[in-house]
Amino acid sequence: MDVVGAMEVLVSIPGSDTCTYNLILNGLIKNGYFTEAIDILKKTLDEQMVWEKSTYTCVFSLCAHLQDLYLGQQVHNKLLKSNVEFDVYVSSSIINMYGKCKEISSARKVFNMCKTRNVVSWTSILDAYSQHGLFEESLKLFLTMQNDDIAPNESTFSVLLNASGGLASIGYGHSLHGLIKKTGFISHTNVTNALIHMYSRIGDIKSSEKIFLSMISRDIITWNTMICGYSHHGFGKKSLNLFQEMLKSGQDPNQVTFVGVLIACEHLGLVEQGFYYLKKLMKQKGVDPTLEHYTCIVGLLSKLGRLNEAFDFMLSTNIKWDTIAWRTLLSACNVHRNYTLGEKVGDFIINLDPKDEGTYTLLSNIHAKGRNFSGVTKVRELMKKRKIKKEPGLSWLEIKNETHVFVSGDKKHPEFIDILEKLKELFCKIKEIGYVVDTGDVLHDVEDEQKEDYIGFHSEKLAVAYALLKTHEEVPIRIIKNLRICDDCHCVMKLISKVTKRVIVVRDVKKFHHFEDGSCSCGDYW
Repeated sequence: MDVVGAMEVLVSIPGSDTCTYNLILNGLIKNGYFTEAIDILKKTLDEQMVWEKSTYTCVFSLCAHLQDLYLGQQVHNKLLKSNVEFDVYVSSSIINMYGKCKEISSARKVFNMCKTRNVVSWTSILDAYSQHGLFEESLKLFLTMQNDDIAPNESTFSVLLNASGGLASIGYGHSLHGLIKKTGFISHTNVTNALIHMYSRIGDIKSSEKIFLSMISRDIITWNTMICGYSHHGFGKKSLNLFQEMLKSGQDPNQVTFVGVLIACEHLGLVEQGFYYLKKLMKQKGVDPTLEHYTCIVGLLSKLGRLNEAFDFMLSTNIKWDTIAWRTLLSACNVHRNYTLGEKVGDFIINLDPKDEGTYTLLSNIHAKGRNFSGVTKVRELMKKRKIKKEPGLSWLEIKNETHVFVSGDKKHPEFIDILEKLKELFCKIKEIGYVVDTGDVLHDVEDEQKEDYIGFHSEKLAVAYALLKTHEEVPIRIIKNLRICDDCHCVMKLISKVTKRVIVVRDVKKFHHFEDGSCSCGDYW
């Protein structure tokens, strides 16, 4: 779209009507020219143009893209004072705006006031809940939609699959997959893309792969979802091989593609190849590197233990690094036990973002591993002073469509005695093949026996013991954890997978871990 030309034409037309403004406004928004769209919006107000329904839907769409709640509320008030009919399309655009602005209560209020609802308005409210992280509420609301005899469309299914992936619900995911087949939407590319993403999020990358291979038509989102899926699950070779296949197919990569590719290079430790993609191939393909791409390079150097090189790269590159990038290096200092640099980087991040809870945890771990318990105390006192509380460790898994949640150190579970007996049995078996408890991450200067008891009841250990008690031996165990899995739990999961011959998939806050026959897909680096 020739934005400048279109605006010049608009300005040159004496007495341009509302329809002309709407056409230009809609074109600007669809093509991502939001600043220019704001200028047109101001022009309609300056010329006292009468807004129509299409004007309001366009402006609400603009507010949603900008996530400008204040402007959206002003436009909403203007609508309420006008004579414009409050129909299903206008209300849907308002719901979508509030959803994008994370104002879920206002979105639901508008939805409840709708006299008539169609699939568009239902999908808008489902998406509002999903974007707000209220995945379970979104999926439950879909049942109400079905009771109202509203048939879902491809956008509805895309939203629901995203919610199912966010919740890591195998049961919901399989049910939706079956419904998609039944209703004939399996042939829609954006729905199958969402299916690939959903299965990847719940830890079933093999199902993602199966759907991908069955697709006749693929777009850039299809390729990116599978490339990034492989990378996030630790299958770097598959990711890079698929990238080459994508290039041969004639599909041009974009920024998302190269994030997946660089993460794959990180998993495989391919420094030269990573820099080639960043410095040369991205330029050849007309793709501008972003902070995320440079952060991947920091991760790549860090994984190989080239921590000083990563630090120098960050200092010498003209990039405004964020907390995530610096914490990538800090995490590597923790893994490689470079306490001196770790303390330096940790102090730097705390000055950059005093509220970043993850940094305090990592810095405490670094002090603890270095037996610097005064350093641990100092960090803890700083957290107390700044009112920063460490998030409790939680793990959950789904068995027969029921979610079971476990809290670290919680001995109040109704079946705790059975879980404890299973844990004792497992520890006996893994000790026979060389397991020695790793208390390095324990932050308290206490006796070793107390440390062992402390980490012995981490939430993921409780979850895997319960899963072994309640699931069939051929079914993979899939666990979600809200924090980074600790060194000892990672070791335990590997050994349990070996002695039980079970596949265990753990999705922690950082990445997926596929434990099978005593090894992990992350290569023991996370």
